[in-house]
Amino acid sequence: MGNDFVFALKSTCLDENYHPSGKTRLTTNFANLARGENRQQNLRNALNMINNRFNALAHLDNPKGDRYLVKLEIITVTMSIDDKNGSNNLPMIEVLKTNIFDRKTNQYIDGIAGNNYSSYVRDHDFSVLLIEHNKNKSSFSVPENFGDLHGKLYKCFVSSDTYKEHFKKSPIICLSVSSNKTYTRTEYQHPVLGFEYQQDQYSLTDEYFSKMGLKVRFFMPSNSVAPMAFYHAGDLLTDYTDLGLISSISTMETFQKIYRPEIYNANSVAGEIYQPSLKHEDYSLTRVVYDREERNRLAVEQGKYAEEHFIKPYKDILEQWSANFAV
Repeated sequence: MGNDFVFALKSTCLDENYHPSGKTRLTTNFANLARGENRQQNLRNALNMINNRFNALAHLDNPKGDRYLVKLEIITVTMSIDDKNGSNNLPMIEVLKTNIFDRKTNQYIDGIAGNNYSSYVRDHDFSVLLIEHNKNKSSFSVPENFGDLHGKLYKCFVSSDTYKEHFKKSPIICLSVSSNKTYTRTEYQHPVLGFEYQQDQYSLTDEYFSKMGLKVRFFMPSNSVAPMAFYHAGDLLTDYTDLGLISSISTMETFQKIYRPEIYNANSVAGEIYQPSLKHEDYSLTRVVYDREERNRLAVEQGKYAEEHFIKPYKDILEQWSANFAV
């Protein structure tokens, strides 16, 4: 029954001239930077940070540190349920896809999709459903089947012909480490990803992403100050090229420095045993203005939008589809 859903994909260039849509946005992360009087400088600074970090990591045969440019595409995914012509397309997912331009060879190199992963159903699950479920409760708990629908929708998309027509490899979704977990550095050091860390227990996000068919590993790249979580299917270490991995690291580390400077722009480096904290005060700010309050508010708005336009109107269809779904 996976073919009952039709996916459509739209690509928008993320550069200093990017203007977000006036409609409810699928994600607030990079759109947040692209508004207000500082919008162009915000974008320019963020893109410069990405390129500088990429060239620092891709230093082989790159003596001036300017060989590569990272070009970012905003990939917007919509889904049609009961109209094969796609006229009732529902917004589903938005991610950034990296493309790498090699100035030495004048060629583009394929990057990785999945950066800045944003999903309406995920917003609904975490910012509406989970909060409602725990309202007036003395102890935290998770609703039954939490994340099941979202996980199946994600698997349906990445196994679809639409995905395979546009992307050669499965996504890597790179997120911040959890501020209520402890991470221990191992002896293993990957040439690009850096030192691997292991956590003391799975987080709710790890469990949620496992329902999407994704495993997680934690690495702290060279000259980073904290590990990042890399959610992936397949083999993170062998399925991707070094330059592809570097494009994800440079993109997501830059955005994490902007979103969570307390962790990723801290003035001290994570030790062998590390617990991240958003209350950490010894950190530096980037030259990019970011509205964290708006991000939190819009997550709730986007979650309610998903409930109103997707979860409730198509409840019976979604339940029947989910019960019969198999990749």
